[in-house]
Amino acid sequence: MITGIILASGFSKRMNRDKLLMEIDGVPMVERVIERAVESRLDEVILVYRVDEVKRIGKKYGIKTLYNPRAHLGQSEGLKLGVEEAKTSQAYMFLMGDMPFITTELIDKLIQEYICSKAQILVPYYNGKRGMPTVFSHRLRKELLNIEGDKGGRSIIKNNPSLIRKVHIDDERLGLDIDTQEEYKRWDSGAGSPCPR
Repeated sequence: MITGIILASGFSKRMNRDKLLMEIDGVPMVERVIERAVESRLDEVILVYRVDEVKRIGKKYGIKTLYNPRAHLGQSEGLKLGVEEAKTSQAYMFLMGDMPFITTELIDKLIQEYICSKAQILVPYYNGKRGMPTVFSHRLRKELLNIEGDKGGRSIIKNNPSLIRKVHIDDERLGLDIDTQEEYKRWDSGAGSPCPR
């Protein structure tokens, strides 16, 4: 069983507004991620949220939603909430709520690579740059529950190179996250068209 944990409780400090609710082609960013995750081979999807409107979108798709009361302490708090909830999972896929061009096919490809490689950590690389979503085995549950701050699972990846399976993705747009107004305008103006599902 592989659980998808969508991390959607950040503060969008560089955007100066809640970017997860900003629309790309008329659909909120976080909803695009939720929809792709629900359509994928993930066995369950958990949405970790801070804002009620994000929760409402998750409920629309019938997925489990978890409020993050410690979001101000960094990304790790949302990650730990998801891991704690996914008690029976064999693996956790961490997805970011601000990756509007992620596709169901990419999620399924990463699931297949994880299963076939038998690696404990799977990391996609876009144009040579490490990205998301990452997959961690339940064997690393204790380590995941011990992380702190705004670094997510990066320290575990850095400290365990022998456990990693790298997956190189040709289309780097699939791994794009949107952090600034400039990036948002670029991708919602029609200058950059969304990737197909």
